[in-house]
Amino acid sequence: MRLSRFFELDEFTASQVATRMGLVVMPTRTIIDNLTALAVRVLDPLRDKLQRPIIITSGYRPPEVNEAIRGNPRSQHLRGEAADFVVRGIAPAVVIAHMRKLELPVDQCILEFGQWVHVSHRLHGPQRGEYLQAERAPTGVVHYTPL
Repeated sequence: MRLSRFFELDEFTASQVATRMGLVVMPTRTIIDNLTALAVRVLDPLRDKLQRPIIITSGYRPPEVNEAIRGNPRSQHLRGEAADFVVRGIAPAVVIAHMRKLELPVDQCILEFGQWVHVSHRLHGPQRGEYLQAERAPTGVVHYTPL
């Protein structure tokens, strides 16, 4: 199912963890609407700017998958409002700089451990417009600081 010019639903629902657990990821209409808004309002304009494919590494997560990966129980991935992604050949920090310059309607944009970008968008309600960096302390605790 096509969500936008550049993205298919399958890109946001593919999950190795779900496959290993024997789960079929079946998002609800509300979740599909949220994913569509994220794709159309944030990811498509970014793809236009970068002129390179955006590879979704984590999109919608059913509760069982989120729990299995020890995700935040309040994660926007659970509502289809978030995606983690990379762009081959462009450092995540550079991708985020482009996102800021484009003034995309992000709720949160997080440079996660210097390795990938987490972005969220709310279909309804105001966007927080937060840009953060996630780093893991030696104790294992994740710290978020403004970017």
